[in-house]
Parts: sequence; structure tokens; C-alpha cells
Amino acid sequence: MEFEYKHIVAAVDGSKAAELAFNKAVDIAKRNHAQLILAHVIDHRTFATAEAYDRSLAERAETYANELLNGYREKAERAGVNNIVSDIEYGSPKIKIAKDIAKKHGADLIICGATGMNAVERFLIGSVSESVTRYASCDVLVVRSE
Repeated sequence: MEFEYKHIVAAVDGSKAAELAFNKAVDIAKRNHAQLILAHVIDHRTFATAEAYDRSLAERAETYANELLNGYREKAERAGVNNIVSDIEYGSPKIKIAKDIAKKHGADLIICGATGMNAVERFLIGSVSESVTRYASCDVLVVRSE
């Protein structure tokens, strides 16, 4: 009996690494006839202090997230994926993807892109893919760019 993934979370943020991860997720979802969960986390900490001066930042972040996920949804549908769910969350992507989004959807695979951070940046702030790998209770595939 072959193992099949049935609920695949694709963590996307609009970066080149996320695009590669998305493409891999589409391929795996098609092969496994799986549900594809397109996940984007709005890290509100990045605009929390600036929002006191510009209240539209949160609205723009949500508009961007919706447009981003709608674009990925259209691509996945054109590629032949039939079961697609979009999930936008607020918080730290490092925690939300692995602990909340994956759990909520019963994910058995999370796919995310590797970041282009150097060793000093990873030491100081850590990477999202590293945290997802550490905290996920399911398989994680980190896709590297060529």
C-alpha cells in the first residue's frame, strides 16, 4: 500500500521561494488527489507601530493577501487541482503555519520555500522554514531555489 498525502499546506508570501514551493505543492496535490491549502500569514508585528500613523496598513496587507491567494488559486485550478482552500491568518508565520494552520486543516504535509537569509540573519531572527520544520507535527518539505 502506497502512502498518499491528503491535506497539503502550501505556505506562500509572494516570494520566488514561495512560488517554487507552490509549484511543488500543486504537483504533489495532483499526484495524490489531495486538498491544497494555500496559507498566508500576515505578520502584524511588522506594521503594528506604524499603524498608529496610518490605519490603512492592515487593510492593504489583507487586500494583498487576498489577491495573492486568489492568484495562486487560479494557477492551481488551471493546473488541475480541484480541492483548494485559502487560509489567511494574523500573527507570526513561524508559529501559525506549523501549529495553527496545519492543525486546523489536518495537514499531513507542509511545503514552504527556503529563505535567502545569510547565516547572521538566521542567527538573529531565524527563518520561517526552520521554525516550521521544528514545530510541525507532520512532514515538511522545504523547497530550495536553483
